[in-house]
Amino acid sequence: MKHYPFILFYLFCNVFIYAFHGSFWVYLAGFLAFSAVVVWGSFDIQLGYFVNSITHKRTRIKEIALTFDDGPTEFTPKFLDILKENQVKATFFCIGKQIEKYPETFRRIIAEGHTIGNHTLSHSNNTGFLSTSKMVEEIEKCDAIIFNIGHIKTSIYRPPFGVTNPNIAKAIKRTHKKSIGWNVRSLDTIIDDEKKIYRRVSKGVKKGSIILLHDTSEKTYNVLVDLLLFLKKKKYSTFTVDSIIFKP
Repeated sequence: MKHYPFILFYLFCNVFIYAFHGSFWVYLAGFLAFSAVVVWGSFDIQLGYFVNSITHKRTRIKEIALTFDDGPTEFTPKFLDILKENQVKATFFCIGKQIEKYPETFRRIIAEGHTIGNHTLSHSNNTGFLSTSKMVEEIEKCDAIIFNIGHIKTSIYRPPFGVTNPNIAKAIKRTHKKSIGWNVRSLDTIIDDEKKIYRRVSKGVKKGSIILLHDTSEKTYNVLVDLLLFLKKKKYSTFTVDSIIFKP
């Protein structure tokens, strides 16, 4: 875990405070500044503050990874249809409870050659406040469902909401997972306007990008249709994130 920039920042704050003879207000300002950095590190997966996550692929060719979170859902079959039509393989980070709800769709994802990642059992809104043991349980129970229904195992994991902290870092290590992030975030669960989502993604695409989408709505499906046309026009190929880890 790369904490070094933040450790240096902390030491700098202490030197700064010492220079001002230990003033309470300077101490407070330093504490608040350091706390802000820690919070920022918790919510920005690209920083790698608590967990070293793969957020892109180092490559010289025009290739990107499409990743879908929070499925499978009632919308996933449409996503699979358009991916198949375009001969594109993607990575699906699946929630255990959603797999149980849509087992046949989950099996179809696997059968059509897409990569499966662990996205916890329940994708709890309290993810950032769970203990290490609870996070381990969330990951292991999802693993069990993936194996029982799909008869496969996965070593890749994506933290819900991209949130990381010391407990999550320990859970990832104990479950022997590799954390996968992104460097193009669509915000498709927040933004309602399809055109805005499309512009956000298409403008962010570059060689080796890992794009975060969700197979949870008609809105994102429509964005995907346009995005696939964009990628074809710009002559981008695609890769699945496991190919970064398991290079031939």
